[in-house]
Amino acid sequence: MIITQHKAVSIHYRLTNQQGELIESSFEGEPMLYLHGAENMIPGLEQALEGKSVGDKLDVTVEAELAYGPYHDGLRQDVPLAAFGDIEDIVPGMRFIAETEMGQRPVQVTEVKDDVVVVDGNHPLAGQTLNFSVEVLSVRDASAEEIAHGHIHAAGGCGSHEHSHEGGCCGGEGHGHHGGCCSEDPEKPAKEGCDGNGGCGCQH
Repeated sequence: MIITQHKAVSIHYRLTNQQGELIESSFEGEPMLYLHGAENMIPGLEQALEGKSVGDKLDVTVEAELAYGPYHDGLRQDVPLAAFGDIEDIVPGMRFIAETEMGQRPVQVTEVKDDVVVVDGNHPLAGQTLNFSVEVLSVRDASAEEIAHGHIHAAGGCGSHEHSHEGGCCGGEGHGHHGGCCSEDPEKPAKEGCDGNGGCGCQH
């Protein structure tokens, strides 16, 4: 069986940047399970997997335009500390929902000054060319329910993962992720999932 629209696909992947630095890898843990054709991952990688089958291994270079898009300077803002109200101990890495030049988006604190907090609404991998080493582990037909929900159902909810991710290919900002190969397009509506909150897809 080959990878086509509405196939449930399981892969292992290793992600590095252009400097060859490892960003994340699933080879030492659980594989990533996704619904092909449902925009669960970045377009460049999904396109490369189209037509592949179990056992195939491939190295893919994905330009920023087909990964997390270009870096938008307008999504980096200086916000007065007073705007955070009663929130205490604001530190880099914290996430909030903020109004930006591109609408409401999740943002991450990157710097805290005396009375100003610098937040960035760009994905951490925005503007970067990414390199993937991928191995296809399994391919099956997705169920009608999985297709309707826009993601694969498996033990643990988000693919076959049962733990909290720091990165990874499925989920998105709402799941505590900050990297990987999922697709995040803030202009597209959230997909309803089993949890009623976007499910395991990356649109949110």
